[in-house]
Amino acid sequence: MSELKAPCWIRWNQPFPHPDLWPDDDLVVVGGTLSTSRLLSAYASGLFPMFDDDEQAVLWWSPEPRSVLFPDAMHVSKSLKKRLRRGEYRVTMNQAFEEVISNCAKPRTGSRATWITPNMQRAYLELHRQGFAHSCETWCEGELIGGLYGVAVSGVFSGESLFTRRNDASKCALVHLCEHLQAFGCSLIDCQFRTDFFASLGACELSRTAYLTRLKDHQRTHRWRWT
Repeated sequence: MSELKAPCWIRWNQPFPHPDLWPDDDLVVVGGTLSTSRLLSAYASGLFPMFDDDEQAVLWWSPEPRSVLFPDAMHVSKSLKKRLRRGEYRVTMNQAFEEVISNCAKPRTGSRATWITPNMQRAYLELHRQGFAHSCETWCEGELIGGLYGVAVSGVFSGESLFTRRNDASKCALVHLCEHLQAFGCSLIDCQFRTDFFASLGACELSRTAYLTRLKDHQRTHRWRWT
């Protein structure tokens, strides 16, 4: 299997190949579309999309290893617990999805680039309209100060991006997300690539094979639905 060259080019309607065909590559597939059916098929196969630099082709990734967060194992610092107890922020769900993804798409400090292109935003807005993509929003005095969005499919919540304008705003959204997912039987958040942010909150890494195995197990045993 390791002799195959990644990435593999596919046409818009071709099935996604198994990521383990390329054990040493994070980028495994190029091509296809961002239709709802293709996105749902990708997430169910352990893939997620980004665009290339000139937004000509969809890049489908399956990292090795995979960063994941178990909602019941999220690490909440003492300072974050105090902020939550004070109730200075308010968290909602699915009340401002378009605003959240628009803020997530803004380039980070020191960069002009963003992988959340207009085409990506339109695709995830459609996923949201169909009940698969969701947002958590953090507010302070009526102002949106942080949030996150992702896709709930196959018994897993796949986190896509987050933003924050004030201290701990995105962390507060994530705490509420974890509580919500636990209440409805979802036991795994896909964080995709490792970051210091998620590592500080208790995220760990699984091999790609281990992640795909858990994904299939969740598909068979979890029938939770976002509500």
